[in-house]
Amino acid sequence: MKDRAYAKINLSLDVFNVRDDGYHDLKSIMIPLNFYDELEIVKASEDSFECNRSYIGLNEHNSIYKMINIVRDRYNIEDQFLIRLNKIIPTQAGLGGGTADAASALRIMKKLYNLEMSDEEIVDICLKVGADVPFNYYNVPALVSGIGDKIEPIKMHKRYHVLLVKPHRGISTAKAYELLDMNICDHPDIDRLKEVLEKGESFDGMLGNSLEQPSIILNEEIKVIKDKMFECGGKNVLMSGSGSTVFCIDEDKKIIDRLYRQFINSGYYVRFTKTRGIR
Repeated sequence: MKDRAYAKINLSLDVFNVRDDGYHDLKSIMIPLNFYDELEIVKASEDSFECNRSYIGLNEHNSIYKMINIVRDRYNIEDQFLIRLNKIIPTQAGLGGGTADAASALRIMKKLYNLEMSDEEIVDICLKVGADVPFNYYNVPALVSGIGDKIEPIKMHKRYHVLLVKPHRGISTAKAYELLDMNICDHPDIDRLKEVLEKGESFDGMLGNSLEQPSIILNEEIKVIKDKMFECGGKNVLMSGSGSTVFCIDEDKKIIDRLYRQFINSGYYVRFTKTRGIR
């Protein structure tokens, strides 16, 4: 059985509290993008993994394998699987590649075994792999809050053009959180941004990401790319998630085309795409 694991961007992200359990409370506007990894899971005589990226293996770090094992344990499934992954989304990029793959694995397992799951069960299973997995499972524009467990779909009426530019080095999410200083990082107004998106109004100047502050410490190329995007006429420019990808989003395709031409020969990972999921 096959499924698509769509990339995402954090249109804005506010991290505002460290909980007693060590997790961070956050609010974020997350939007799926129109490009994806392709995942296939089929029953087999033993567990095996095929992938177009040699650096991804079948081990405890593989988010797909984590999800399969969680589902196997929870629903007493004894079957083994051949897992095939066509990996398109770059890793350590803030685009949700690993979490999207895990969510895709859950969707496949649910269909493969006709598993009945409530929304609460789905979120609980997803969070065992990662905070963004619940969003990736439902795969619609949403305001995500708490530790990623609260998902409020957003009724967006427009699609936007998006340019992604990723520096050579990725960012470890764990390291970004270690360096996060909530007294000096950005705290965007997430609720206001949600209102603007649902009305289809301009969100120029409203974007922000708390994790830019520590991620730029870890990789100064993020700021270099951001500054160049602004200099070349980009208006809505931000780092996604914990980075290291920087995006520009706009209704005007001409703006994105102009930026694309500026970066295509830069040596960075560069991709033109669109948002998806108008409700």
